[in-house]
Amino acid sequence: MNRPARTVAVIAAVALAAGACSSRAERAEVPADPAITAPASAAVAVAPTTSAALPAMTVYKSPSCGCCKGWVEHVQAAGFTVEVHDLDDLTEIKAEAAVPEKARSCHTAIVGGYTVEGHVPAPTILRLLREKPRVAGIAVGGMPVGTPGMEVPGRAAERYDVLSFQTDGSTAVYESH
Repeated sequence: MNRPARTVAVIAAVALAAGACSSRAERAEVPADPAITAPASAAVAVAPTTSAALPAMTVYKSPSCGCCKGWVEHVQAAGFTVEVHDLDDLTEIKAEAAVPEKARSCHTAIVGGYTVEGHVPAPTILRLLREKPRVAGIAVGGMPVGTPGMEVPGRAAERYDVLSFQTDGSTAVYESH
């Protein structure tokens, strides 16, 4: 893989730290903001917030994936500043970020000390950053129709769960849509 070893070390450290940190001082603070306090059941579209109010997001995706591009546009519209890295193989990134096999999808993001896997709606990411649970990350496994970036005109959105996960591979339902 053509990325510096430092990037690999940073991703691993971020994923491991997310599961171990519990004090607010150890995690990026996210100021109170109407977009951040949106209820989990809010529509997928969220009111943009200032990028300075949110931690930067790093996204790893395939260079040819259109749904990943749609998801990146979705989180940018919510106010996230996003740095995108196109990679041909994301297997190593997902393993280093401790994403369980059953929760894997087409792209992986790192934000605020958490891993966000797949087509997680921006309001759910904002909830994660606001509540700061003791998890390594959250994920929408697979590519359910109707999730951000996976909208299909004329097709109803599928029901799906956002899972939280730990570095040991354990998961729990974080939200249902």
